[in-house]
Amino acid sequence: MTSPQPAPVLRVRPRVWIGLAIWLGYVIVVFIVGKLSGVPYTEMGRDGGTLFLGAGLMLIVGAILLAITASLLGWWRPALFDRKHGARWPIFVPAIMAVALVINLASTDWGSYDLGFFAASIVLLLVGFTEEMATRGLLLVGLRSRLHEGWVWFLTSAAFALMHLTNALSGQDIGLTMTQVGMAFLGGTIFYILRRTTGTLIWAMVLHGLWDFSTFAVGHGTPGPLAALASPVFMLAGALGLIVVAFVIRGADERTDAPLPAANAASLA
Repeated sequence: MTSPQPAPVLRVRPRVWIGLAIWLGYVIVVFIVGKLSGVPYTEMGRDGGTLFLGAGLMLIVGAILLAITASLLGWWRPALFDRKHGARWPIFVPAIMAVALVINLASTDWGSYDLGFFAASIVLLLVGFTEEMATRGLLLVGLRSRLHEGWVWFLTSAAFALMHLTNALSGQDIGLTMTQVGMAFLGGTIFYILRRTTGTLIWAMVLHGLWDFSTFAVGHGTPGPLAALASPVFMLAGALGLIVVAFVIRGADERTDAPLPAANAASLA
């Protein structure tokens, strides 16, 4: 394993309530932007226009606000990087999810794409930055100020899952939404494992963004015969993730409650 990195100098001392406030604020903002777009969740992705207005616009707004928040707090480094990565071998779990992603892309009816839909689809890649930064980034930094790493995994994964409840308020069937919430918890566990095995949130952002891109892609047009395999492969990755997540939690020492430098502490008094 690599040697631990020194604790970063933070402009604002992390607190659990700050992380939760950022997460809740993100959920509220993207929900409001989505509602103002006038595109129901069930119509999102029908064409390039509905995909951009229903998803792309909220992701752009969310990305800008999260970047500003991370800069004001001085939390960029602990949000994106761990001081020491966990066990490496559980990385096979996100690798299995990547197989499901490839199945989606291989099953996509690329001939059904037009320029507008493709451009809007590219904007979807921002979901990797926004949802990861809101949960396994800034929320994680806040939780690590007080909680054991096991709680950090569980609560960031649960917060990520609960984000998807807003889809029911945007027109999606409640039963389908609850299934989505459960799958999101598994996905959150996979992304957490990827953060801990690599020591950075960046790869989780990449996998997350490509995954959402692939799920919208395969749902456009007529999917290929292998498309039905992606979900079972993803579920396998999620189930294995629940089994091995303890190994990346074990020995984690990522507390973010170090005292502020004297100058910063005095300015906040």
